[in-house]
Amino acid sequence: MAMRFDAGEIITAMITPMDKDRKVDYNALEKLVEHLIATGTESILVAGTTGESPTLTHDEEVEIFNFVKKVTAGRAKLIMGAGSNCTATAVMATNNAKECGADAVLSVVPYYNKPSQKGLIEHFSTIAKSTDLPVLLYNIPGRTGITMKPETIAQLAEENKNIFAVKQSIADMDMITETRRLCPDDFLIYSGDDSLTLPMVSVGAYGVISVASHIIGKQMHEMLNLYKSGKVAEATKMHLKLYPLFKKIFMAPNPVPVKECLKKMGIIENYVRRPLVELDEQERKELYSVLEQYI
Repeated sequence: MAMRFDAGEIITAMITPMDKDRKVDYNALEKLVEHLIATGTESILVAGTTGESPTLTHDEEVEIFNFVKKVTAGRAKLIMGAGSNCTATAVMATNNAKECGADAVLSVVPYYNKPSQKGLIEHFSTIAKSTDLPVLLYNIPGRTGITMKPETIAQLAEENKNIFAVKQSIADMDMITETRRLCPDDFLIYSGDDSLTLPMVSVGAYGVISVASHIIGKQMHEMLNLYKSGKVAEATKMHLKLYPLFKKIFMAPNPVPVKECLKKMGIIENYVRRPLVELDEQERKELYSVLEQYI
C-alpha cells in the first residue's frame, strides 16, 4: 500500500513516567520504551496528551524526546507532539521537533479559541508549509470544543503532501467513512480510541494511536492482522475480548488508569502531575479486576 509516510499500524501515545516528587523518571522511561518495542509498537508518540504534555515544560519535552531517541536507536519511529492553539507557537514547536530529530509531528486542532473550518485550513497549512516533516493531524472534539470536518481534512491532504494522516478521536463512523471517501488513497486514518480501532479499520482506517498498546500491544497487532488477512470473525472475537480493558483504562482521566496498570506490571511507579490525581483504593481494585485477565 502506497503511503506518504509509514508510521506503522500501532503508534503508542506514550505516558511519561514520574517519580514520587513528580519529576520525570528516566530509569522507568528506559524500561517502558524497551517494553513498547518488544510488544509491537512501531512508532512512539512523545509528549502527547497521554504523556501529560499540558504539565510538561518545553525543556522537559526536549529532554524526554532526546532520551527516548537514544534508547530506541532507530528501532521505532518517533513522533513528537507539537500542537498549539496558537499557529505561530505550533510552527515553532514543529521546527523544534525537526531540530530534535523527530520523524514526524502530531498537530492537534486548536483548542479553546474554536476557529472556523477556514481557520483550521489556514492553521494546518501554515504548519505544513513551514516544515518538511510529515504532519499528523489530530481531531479530538471532546478536548478541543470543535470538530474538523471530513471536507477540511480532505482539502488539507490534497494541498499539503506532507500532511500524511489524521488521528480521529470520534465515534461517528459516518464521519470516518466520509473522510476515507474524500481523502487521497495514500492518506492514512488512525483511530484515536482503542475501542474504535476495529470498527474504524472496517471503514478504511489504517491503524491506531493507542493507549492500550502499553499493556496489550501484541494482542492489538494480532487483531489488526486477523482483520487485514480476511479473518474478520476472529478479529471481531479478539476485539470483544479486549474491549473491557479498552474501556476500563479510561475509567478516570487519561493517563491515570494506564499508569496504574503499568505500575501493577512492574514497569513504572504511578505518579501523575496535578491537576490529575491517582486512583483511590476502590478504583484500583476495580481496574485490577479487569487488568488481571490480560497480564
